[in-house]
Amino acid sequence: MSHNNQRTLIVGAGIIGLSIGWELARSGGRVDLFDAGEAGGGASQVAAGMLAPDAELEFEETELHALNAESRRRWPSFAADLEADTGTDVGLRTEGTFIVADDRDAAEALRRRYRFQQDQGLDVEWWSGDEARARESFLAPGLSAAIWSPRDHQVDNRAVVEALQAGVRKHQGRLHENTPIKAVEPDARRPAVVTAAGERVEGDTVVVAAGAWSRSIDGLDGALPIRPVKGEAMVLSTTPTFDLRHVVRGPEAYVVPKNDGRVVVGATAEEKGFNDDVTAGGLYENLEGGWEVVPGLLDLAVDCTCASFRPASRDNAPVLGPAAPGVVAATGHYRHGVLLTPVTAQEIARYVQTGTLSDWVEPFQPARFDTVSSDIARA
Repeated sequence: MSHNNQRTLIVGAGIIGLSIGWELARSGGRVDLFDAGEAGGGASQVAAGMLAPDAELEFEETELHALNAESRRRWPSFAADLEADTGTDVGLRTEGTFIVADDRDAAEALRRRYRFQQDQGLDVEWWSGDEARARESFLAPGLSAAIWSPRDHQVDNRAVVEALQAGVRKHQGRLHENTPIKAVEPDARRPAVVTAAGERVEGDTVVVAAGAWSRSIDGLDGALPIRPVKGEAMVLSTTPTFDLRHVVRGPEAYVVPKNDGRVVVGATAEEKGFNDDVTAGGLYENLEGGWEVVPGLLDLAVDCTCASFRPASRDNAPVLGPAAPGVVAATGHYRHGVLLTPVTAQEIARYVQTGTLSDWVEPFQPARFDTVSSDIARA
């Protein structure tokens, strides 16, 4: 069967599911996306949209960093294609990122990070506090040191989600909002999904992109060990005199200015199940952490507060590839969902169309969590 005639059922219509749907639909595939709520909601709305693999590199994540960096490399062309297809500006900004220290202990930790980044060959520079403030005047006067990461950028994730929905619809993809999926039925030839209302829908491939809820879908026998990690954030409204130009990452919070006048400050990380309350403690933690590095935040109005759930796997890396016969995983992106959107969309779409896994996806297959992996390959 030509991939142009294949029907793909995508469980989850956040930024990952939508991007896969858009890639498949604009290639001529038939696409149905199912979401328990509204398309583009959840973590896709709460995220700050940072494209910062160098700034976010952790000591144990060198393999993941390679995937993150590859996806960052793809972002400019992905954004250009999406903008050309839909006419929506997705707010890709390339001013770079500061990682800053506000006291001696933080500076020592930052120096260790910088040395590790250098060992990995990353394009980063060590700046004094004065040098950083000369580039970004809204940084706190007491900052002692900074890492300048010129290749780490950002995008407006809300605009991306809006554009992806428009792109899916433009290419005759179908969005089934407020339609929870209770189960998937693996089958090498005709897999299916079953809605909470009991409707059974067959397709040629099922893609599970349900984020933090991926594990709760019946039928996969624990193949997707995903847990929710709650994150709280706040969105502030800028003023004519507040012109922060760069992403700023402090020891306790990040501050991300957007083209439309929003400033995103976040984010906490708690493993408390699916409790989405916005708490006083979370707001305090974000505001204090943001104020320590960009004190002008205190003069800004609060636009909104929000909480959602990052989908974290057992090893905090994404879960990409065959999960069961006829079923493909695209979940577990944890802190990197927006960053990993291009590489996930393109490589999962490629797998759906050709049955071939790229070298980028190979290390992140669901089979790494299973003692027996030979039975889950897609026929």
